[in-house]
Amino acid sequence: MKAGVDDSAPWPQPAVPVRRAMKRNGPQGEGWLRAASLAAFLLLWQLAAWLFASQTLPTPATVFARIAAETASLALPTHLAITLARVVVAFGLAMALGAAIGIAMGRWRRLDALLDGWLVLGLNIPALVTIILCYVWFGLNDAAAIVAVALNKIPTVVVTVREGARAVDARLMQVAHAYRLPRLRTFARVYLPQLVPYLMAAARSGLSLIWKIVLVVELLGRSNGVGFQLNMFFQLFDITGILAYTLVFAAVVLVVEAAVLRPLERRLTRWRS
Repeated sequence: MKAGVDDSAPWPQPAVPVRRAMKRNGPQGEGWLRAASLAAFLLLWQLAAWLFASQTLPTPATVFARIAAETASLALPTHLAITLARVVVAFGLAMALGAAIGIAMGRWRRLDALLDGWLVLGLNIPALVTIILCYVWFGLNDAAAIVAVALNKIPTVVVTVREGARAVDARLMQVAHAYRLPRLRTFARVYLPQLVPYLMAAARSGLSLIWKIVLVVELLGRSNGVGFQLNMFFQLFDITGILAYTLVFAAVVLVVEAAVLRPLERRLTRWRS
């Protein structure tokens, strides 16, 4: 025994059980907080409708009754399915092209310098201008609508993924090269996992943007979808119909975020912990 060292002092215990407890309780606690927040929103909505007593702000019960009626007539499921199909196609196209361009620009400086001006231009062109031009050039069809939505999202994906490609740890790539890993395996096992946080950030921000742009696209040039229905309700001054479709659309967004994006992000970034 060395002088000044107390062998009877207890050794520090590892913090693994604490971290495991936090992982177990974290998502459940967050779920309760989100549920309480939504309940508070409905309560405030009910109080506001009761205080103002105006036709421009129907009560939650009135809106939910309208949702049930629209669902029973199959109008709401039909238009919602059409809008979701456009969202999925435009989102997939924007993520695929944007990620590929972002990785290339982050990897090769000359390509980054060549395309940087185009990227700045794409980021600053208003979405409405892109939508109008696509409808003029390609006609009032679904292809033009999807292209317009994707073009508005691709620049933001490129910016996010480019920063991720620049932040890739060169030492890990050198280790993979030293072990002579095949290029495809190096990309899948070493390079791509480092991009996951940036890809998920681009997916979340991209999905939130695409939801909104799709509605504008449908409002301007399509004869179906949630955006088209909102335009019809606006012309009829049907506030209950507007709120009914908006509430369902927002609920779908929350479900996708909670059931798809957050679990996918936790699964893909599990290796970091």
